[in-house]
Amino acid sequence: MLASADLIVLGAGPAGLAAAWRAGLAGLSTIVVERAPAIGGMAASFDVAGVRVDHGSHRLHPATSPAVLADLRGLLGGDLQCRPRNGRLRIASQGGGYQGDGGRWVGFPLRPAELLRALPAGMLARIAAEALTKPLRGRQQPTSYSAALRSSLGPTLYDALYAPYAVKLWGLPGSQIDAEQARRRVSADTPWKIARRMLRRGSGQGHVFYYPRRGFGQIVEALAAAAVDAGAQLRLGTEADRVHAGEDGVTVHTRDGQQLRAGHLFTTIPLPLLARIVTPAAPTWAVEAAAALRFRSMVLVYLVHEGRPWTGFDAHYLPGLDSPVSRISEPANYRDSAADPNDRTVLCCEIPCQFGDRWWSADEGSLAAMVAGTLDRASLPPVRCVDVMARRLRTVYPIYETGYAKHLRGLDSWACTLPRVTTFGRLGLFVHDNTHHAIAMAYDAVDALTNGHWDATAWSAARRRFADHVVED
Repeated sequence: MLASADLIVLGAGPAGLAAAWRAGLAGLSTIVVERAPAIGGMAASFDVAGVRVDHGSHRLHPATSPAVLADLRGLLGGDLQCRPRNGRLRIASQGGGYQGDGGRWVGFPLRPAELLRALPAGMLARIAAEALTKPLRGRQQPTSYSAALRSSLGPTLYDALYAPYAVKLWGLPGSQIDAEQARRRVSADTPWKIARRMLRRGSGQGHVFYYPRRGFGQIVEALAAAAVDAGAQLRLGTEADRVHAGEDGVTVHTRDGQQLRAGHLFTTIPLPLLARIVTPAAPTWAVEAAAALRFRSMVLVYLVHEGRPWTGFDAHYLPGLDSPVSRISEPANYRDSAADPNDRTVLCCEIPCQFGDRWWSADEGSLAAMVAGTLDRASLPPVRCVDVMARRLRTVYPIYETGYAKHLRGLDSWACTLPRVTTFGRLGLFVHDNTHHAIAMAYDAVDALTNGHWDATAWSAARRRFADHVVED
């Protein structure tokens, strides 16, 4: 079966769907190829016990560019709600990392008065002293995540919050994580920036977020509908098996025997995967670089709780190492929706892990028991659990372990030589970026494909802008 278009897009997540929509508006015929049977990837929503849930905790942040936000408001209308953030963070009561010392809950985003009440006087004194002596710690180029944050935040704040979370999220101590991780993931990277953020109230960054009435996946559903209206074809449940990139065009061969041809290919699939399926074959050094880049996996445990709400908070953050759970969110608290049932709610418990490890392989009963123990130790209300379901995501966070940058530069430089192929998105560029970043990348990619001709200069400028992205949690 042979089909042709101006553009083929691999991946029907936010980046791929936004690109298909914008390409259609620009008059380009587009085919979107997605391996999964549904759109959205990690940004999708689905039903559990009649409650719309997400793949973990997702928000659209106020840092979203005005152009992207205006487009999403146009697609979603009044369903895109502006909501106040109302989370909680578990912090060590004695400092030096959470090691089962009791810990205390503080509001997240952090609030000055509450934080002052929660933290021990000795810990506050150390934080203040380290903030005042920061200029004395020198300006050496940090070589690791831990070195960067211990220098900017001070050892006390780093050890209490960031050190244990690094191990939990990425499976490595901060000393084995590249310093770039700190720049991309920690926007408030000094005590003074943290203080300024705490003092900002109302509608400022960090205190509100945007969220659709029918779950975060309503964003990708709206993008998909707009893309189809603009002429795009969506081919779901279709896996790209081989990609041939030539000077005269790109051909995608699928596992089910389809052959798709286009003048240009946008790919949002993991960059290491692209190196394995492209022809002519990637050089040995590029394949070796691809093998050296690793992703963190995640198990999501959904507990159906009898009654609503479970708590009044939208999310609970658990940096401590006494549990593998990193965050517990209650999706119904992210929105105001009459469609949510009144007699039950669903909790989403996030467990970062490695593919094939203990928690990846655990059954639902074992996962539910572990979560119950976590709730008890963290002084959270018990769950009146009437059902449990788990989902496993193999490719979630890129791991910026020491030395990753060399491998990524090599792999990316090879990908940039592929004729008529452009890679972007979180997985395509091996970055942690938010959904709004991924959509902005798609806009820039389509803008660079002017009248079917690729503007390499415009795309290079866009890539430089992408390097400045900082993730908002």
